[in-house]
Amino acid sequence: MRIHAIQTGTVAIKAKQVHGQGSDSMRLINTMLDRTWTEPLPIYAWVIEHPEGLIVVDTGETARTAEPGYFPWWHPYYRSVREWVRPEEEIGPRLRAMGISPDDVRWVLLTHFHTDHAGGLHHFPKSEILVSRAEYQAASGFQGQIKGYLPQHWPAWFAPTLIDFAPQRLGPFSNSYTLTKAGDVHLIATPGHTVGHYSVVVQEDEHALFFAGDTSYNEQLMLEQSVDGVTSNIAAYRETARQILTYMQSTPTIYLPSHDPDSLQRLATRRAALPVNAE
Repeated sequence: MRIHAIQTGTVAIKAKQVHGQGSDSMRLINTMLDRTWTEPLPIYAWVIEHPEGLIVVDTGETARTAEPGYFPWWHPYYRSVREWVRPEEEIGPRLRAMGISPDDVRWVLLTHFHTDHAGGLHHFPKSEILVSRAEYQAASGFQGQIKGYLPQHWPAWFAPTLIDFAPQRLGPFSNSYTLTKAGDVHLIATPGHTVGHYSVVVQEDEHALFFAGDTSYNEQLMLEQSVDGVTSNIAAYRETARQILTYMQSTPTIYLPSHDPDSLQRLATRRAALPVNAE
């Protein structure tokens, strides 16, 4: 397999979104009231050239975010995010520059529906798009908009394959879904950042590539078991983080969050997060 990182622009968020503070009900409020911004962070999507077909993990962001009115004026969260995406940085043009047509992508694996992961959906009308049923239900309709999703911008043709995670164990993860016949690509239920968030584990040689979405914003935060500032369920977030750390301790794991500036280098060098069986 060949694995590629595709950067679709950058995003800056509040510092308290990275390191959450307060109770379940107060974390988002504390984030929105914060006056400190992160530096611009990459918005990564991933391409897996698999023998069974091309796989894209997340679709990155759209340049349409710069259009007046793209973000709902009434939703306070969108005052807490800044994005910079040029049209040529969207995933469709990025793929074509690599010699890949979006129409040739077999599977699009959407870790969750936040706009910086789902903004490029419109590039994949011919692909099978897999999302968790829990995430789809949470993100749909006006209730989804209240929660900060943007279902009003989903393509008219959008009809994803909904995944119900079975009690199929992969290491410490109790719920998973095996995508490939070869059994080397797995979708892992990792709720916490959102209710239906999942991650993608690709087994390669003696190690695993862990496409983490937003289970944390960088590797160090996962090692510290830090909780972000937008989760509405701290207990679920902590349990997912515990399972990921346990997996890292038992399997050489290249941990690849979507906004970690160091993910690109870790992918290139296949540097594992922890020595196996580390305490």
